[in-house]
Amino acid sequence: MLRPVAGLIVWVLYYTPVTANQVTIASIISGLAAAFFYLEGTPGAFVTAGLLITLKDLLDSADGQLARVKQQSSRTGRFLDSIGDFVVNAAVFSAIGWVLFQSGSSLWMPLLAVSGLLGITLRVSYHVFYQVKYLHLQDEYLNNRSSEEIQAEDLKKGGIELTLQRIFIFIYGWQDRLMAKIDNWCSGSRPGKSDKSGDDRRLDSIIHNWYSDKTSLRISGLLGFGTEYFLLMVCSVLYRIDVYLYLNLFLMNSILIISILYKRYVLIKKLPAITGRQGEE
Repeated sequence: MLRPVAGLIVWVLYYTPVTANQVTIASIISGLAAAFFYLEGTPGAFVTAGLLITLKDLLDSADGQLARVKQQSSRTGRFLDSIGDFVVNAAVFSAIGWVLFQSGSSLWMPLLAVSGLLGITLRVSYHVFYQVKYLHLQDEYLNNRSSEEIQAEDLKKGGIELTLQRIFIFIYGWQDRLMAKIDNWCSGSRPGKSDKSGDDRRLDSIIHNWYSDKTSLRISGLLGFGTEYFLLMVCSVLYRIDVYLYLNLFLMNSILIISILYKRYVLIKKLPAITGRQGEE
């Protein structure tokens, strides 16, 4: 939704010395400023916070585009972006939980805020897992790995990139492993298991169709930050941030469950038919 506007920002910044990582830092600052305004607890402050969250999302989209057009894509930027997302979300949900608690709302609100932070983190990790898998099939987004465990080349490079990678693994490593397990359960390990027939082309076809299925990508695409932050912004403007926590818990987790069940019980049945037809041609 924000990509065209983010494209305008990229167009403006392209001829300036501004780097993609600097845009990432601006995005983080915008998100942290939103958390500060949530703590104010007033209708006007909530509107400002909602707009700052939208700005954060906008800049988050622009930094990746700018990195690509300026050829500044790097693993340092990848880790900085993801770590920044977690820091912002932790600050925002902490602020929301605290201000709702202070306002005399249900004692469940702080717990809903904690579950909201966990939920948005896991859902976005799920979205990113399949996004990376799909883009790798297109030979894109190669700076990202589906699993960011430290390898020999990472140790050799060292420096700030390795430090950020260690922080990334601490935050997201267990989530990446969980997403891989969910994917294996959904597929019955089909995309990853050995092909006893030795037909590598058939196995490649299964993998390609598993990770590039359009319906699956559309559903998991709803679990990115765009949907989450849009709901947060609307509820902030309406001064019903408590409603957002319920939407976070019930609506967004329902989409996640639908995506998982679609893969496990619908997509998995389509693969033999797809590959079978290809084998007959």
